[in-house]
Amino acid sequence: MTMPRTVPTAPLTVATVQATPTPGDVAGNAVRAADLIRQAGELGARVAVLPELFLCAYHPPALAADPAGTDVAADAAGVVADSRLDPLRAAAREAGVTALVGAAARHPDGRRTIAALVVDRAGAVRVGYDKQQLWGDERELFSAGGRGATLLVDDWRLALGICYDGCFPEHGRAAALDGAHGYLCPSGYLAGSEHRRDLYYAARALDNTMFVVFSNAVGGVDPWRFNGGAAIYDPQGRVLARGADDGTAVLVATLDPAVLAATRAAHSMLADRLPDQGGPRMSMSG
Repeated sequence: MTMPRTVPTAPLTVATVQATPTPGDVAGNAVRAADLIRQAGELGARVAVLPELFLCAYHPPALAADPAGTDVAADAAGVVADSRLDPLRAAAREAGVTALVGAAARHPDGRRTIAALVVDRAGAVRVGYDKQQLWGDERELFSAGGRGATLLVDDWRLALGICYDGCFPEHGRAAALDGAHGYLCPSGYLAGSEHRRDLYYAARALDNTMFVVFSNAVGGVDPWRFNGGAAIYDPQGRVLARGADDGTAVLVATLDPAVLAATRAAHSMLADRLPDQGGPRMSMSG
C-alpha cells in the first residue's frame, strides 16, 4: 500500500480565480489572465489557478467553429510556443507566480485535449495535464488524457485535475496515494449546479486529507453561463476562501503544513485504507 509522503516544510500561499473569458479570443483572454496572475502575486500568492479552458472560453460552438484559432499547439515535450501567450509568460516572471491556465491543446499526434497549462516562474509554458474524465458532449470535441500529473512547487506536491475529474473519488485518491498535499482543479460549472460544485471538492479534500483549490468560470450567456464560487478548502473540507456566484474575484489562502500534518494524524483514512475490499461480496435476503 502506497503511503503519503512527508508534509512540506513551509506554508504556501495560493490563489484561485473566477473570471469571464471571451469565447474564441485566445489573445485577449491571455491578456486578461496575465492581469489576474499579477493580482494574485500582489496578494502574496506563489501559485494561481485559473478556470477550465480559460484561454478560449468554455463555449462549445466557438470551439467547434474554429479549432485552429481556439487551440494552442504543444510539441512532443508538451511545450507551448504560441506568441499569443507572451503576456502570460511576462506576468508569471514579473509576479513570481506559477500559474495553471485552462486551454484547448493540440498535440503533435493530432489529439485535441482540455489541458491545464503550467506557466512557471521563468515564463515557460507547457501542457501540465490533460483532462481524463470528459463530460457529455466534450467527447465530440476532445480526446481524454491518459495519466495523472503532479505539479511540484517548492516542496509541495500539487496534483492536477480538471472539473469533471473531481467528481470521481478515485481521481483524487490516486493523487493522494501518490503523495499529493493539494489538488488543483480548474473548472467550468454551469449556473444551476451550485450544490454539486460546493460538495464535490470539499468531499475530495476530506476524503484524502489534502488541500483543494477549485477555480471556476463566471458569467456568460445561457446556456453557457457559469456560476463562480471559486474556493480553497482545508484538508477537512472546510472553506478557507470562497467567491460569490457572480463577479470576478482573485481569492487567496495560505496552505499550512502544520494543518496538513495534524489532520492526517487525527483522520488517518489514507493510512488505514484496506488494500482491497475483500473477496466476493455476501448477499442476503431481508
